[in-house]
Amino acid sequence: MPRLTRWVSYILTSAAFLYLFLYHNPFILTDSFSSSGIPKAKHGSVHWEKIPPKYPVETMTPLPTGAPRRMPPVQYDFGIEKAEDATKSEERRNEVKRVFEKCWSSYKKHAWMKDELTPITGGYKNTFGGWAATLVDSLDTLWIMNMKEEFYEAVEAVGKIDFTTSVMDEVNVFETTIRYLGGFLAAYDLSGEQALRQKAIEVGEMIYVAFDTPNRMPITRWQLHLAAKGYRQEAPEHILVAEIGSLTMEFTRLSQITGDSKWYDATHRIMKAFDKQQDETKLPGMWPVTVNARDADFTQDTWFTLSAMADSLYEYLPKMHALLGGVDDMYARLYERSMSTALESIIFRPMVPEKDDILIAGNARVRNPTSEKHEPQNQHLACYAGGMFALGAKLLSRADHLQIANKLTDGCIYSYRAFPLGIMPEIVEMVPCPTKDGCDWNETAWRAAVLESEGREPTESNMKVFDKRLPPGFVRIPDRRYILRPEAIESVFVLYRVSGRQDLLDSAWDMFTAINNATETELANSALADVTVTDGKPRRQDSMESFWTAETLKYFYLVFSETDLVSLDEWVFNTEAHPFRRPENA
Repeated sequence: MPRLTRWVSYILTSAAFLYLFLYHNPFILTDSFSSSGIPKAKHGSVHWEKIPPKYPVETMTPLPTGAPRRMPPVQYDFGIEKAEDATKSEERRNEVKRVFEKCWSSYKKHAWMKDELTPITGGYKNTFGGWAATLVDSLDTLWIMNMKEEFYEAVEAVGKIDFTTSVMDEVNVFETTIRYLGGFLAAYDLSGEQALRQKAIEVGEMIYVAFDTPNRMPITRWQLHLAAKGYRQEAPEHILVAEIGSLTMEFTRLSQITGDSKWYDATHRIMKAFDKQQDETKLPGMWPVTVNARDADFTQDTWFTLSAMADSLYEYLPKMHALLGGVDDMYARLYERSMSTALESIIFRPMVPEKDDILIAGNARVRNPTSEKHEPQNQHLACYAGGMFALGAKLLSRADHLQIANKLTDGCIYSYRAFPLGIMPEIVEMVPCPTKDGCDWNETAWRAAVLESEGREPTESNMKVFDKRLPPGFVRIPDRRYILRPEAIESVFVLYRVSGRQDLLDSAWDMFTAINNATETELANSALADVTVTDGKPRRQDSMESFWTAETLKYFYLVFSETDLVSLDEWVFNTEAHPFRRPENA
């Protein structure tokens, strides 16, 4: 072959090889490189689905396809609302919308395409991957509040979000799932916009790579850049139970809208492990706060709670029952068994001056069957439990659970009203009654409990010096902040839709006005450092997490809306308040 011909052949072969390498290699794409050195895709999405798995799925569990069962109605039959009540609700709803519009306008002006607005200084933070968390988290809120122009502007913007790489070396798979994947899925379910479905698939493909471990258990604090380069992965020995057990709704809904079972299979195998080990833990029926994902052992830790680090695992049990149309009874069984244990060992009635019939979801430390130690703590994060029991009561025809739902929700409303700003702190501790039947108020016992919590003897002199900014019945406040959390209004909303209790509307309004009065800034709303202050407004923190617009304001808006707006008979909310469409009843 002549030398020139050989050179031409070499050049053409090299060009063809380079073309195939660039366009079909899952790691090397076509346009430019990120600052981390990970190649970026031409159109803003890495080909995560083309990364060859090191541990491929051998047997895939298909998404259930049977006709959904006829399930009991969830929502109360409200009938026709009185004109004066409708007017009051409309005024309240419009005020909530005004607050949201102010926050959204400031986010657009000062933090557009960033994760969070800093509501005091007008800057921004990137805390959840740098993929515009507030924008994605708020898509369905825009739709629900009938802000369609802003919604479609946001839809256009999400096309520019690049899930190829991240501003962070490590991403939280749980937070990414509930905020981004959940946000896209809900906005798609509400609007039908295909661009949002495609974005949900992009996020799903990315997160799915975190499951490529020897036992297919996910890495929830995930080094995505290393994963993109093909590094070997292994699930960690210590992982928060909520983070591994709260991916089911989003992955299941993604499988439902795409017809691809791989996402459902990914989380179903996790839940089968929870199912198998439910009665093997140190508190049979519940799972501990940390579990071993590497060995798929969910039994060894000694701390049990419905609150932080475990909460959404339990929340998702009745919700998955609804999302699957009741065709798999595993979730109903897991819910009823776990709540039976929670009622016995976690939930307590506090001692309060007026003997209010309220319940609180606390914690327990259990080293063995004879060493159970109850912790009478109330976390704001645990305030979702009232809504969970209300939903479970209806879906599973458990009238006793509706009673529990009322008392748990009233417990959080009580905690709001007890503090000077009308806002509940992040974490409080209370004096428990011996039983759930209640107990008489005993101020001496309360003061003694406060002193003992500080390691001080309840002597006569100590009992007289008593200025702790503690409402009667509250023993200690380990965390005095309020960070714009939604859990209390979440339960008020769900319980109102389930029970029709009219007093809940006034409770919701009291909560909203208290929160807005204390947190509103020139730009938006801010977290608070201490809600127990009595001398003026509390010190604000320059933080406004995306759940303020995604959850808190959405639930306030919905509680004052027409009751067929996002009906609980047609929709089920994920833990970030993103509504997914339920399958139609048979």
